[in-house]
Amino acid sequence: MTIRKRIVAVKQLPEIRNARQGQAFLREMQDCMDVDRPFVVLDCSSVGNLDKSMIRLLLCCLEEAMKRNGDVKLAALPPAAETVLEASGVNRLFDIYDTTAGAVSSFHKPPAGISFQTPMSGYSHRQPESAA
Repeated sequence: MTIRKRIVAVKQLPEIRNARQGQAFLREMQDCMDVDRPFVVLDCSSVGNLDKSMIRLLLCCLEEAMKRNGDVKLAALPPAAETVLEASGVNRLFDIYDTTAGAVSSFHKPPAGISFQTPMSGYSHRQPESAA
């Protein structure tokens, strides 16, 4: 079995001040989403104020990725922004990492509970019982 490395897109989440900027960011994100199983890391380090419109933008990105069996992970969230996500309950929908590198590498690890073994490990060979 060959395991292919997943391509992970890293996007800087800008400070969005109005609806026009939000729409422009979603159009930019569309390039990342037009693949089978998009894997996206949003670097949130430059986000100052996380308001309702920013949360909606994050949810739109996640929705588009999930429609295509992908995922969006958040990285480098400032403490104030993380508090807002926790208060709104949205933090439960995202995997959140301290660093962008940590979020990217998490896409390359097998999901919890799945282990990759050699093809014949755990296999015991038994002779068929003879028909009597």
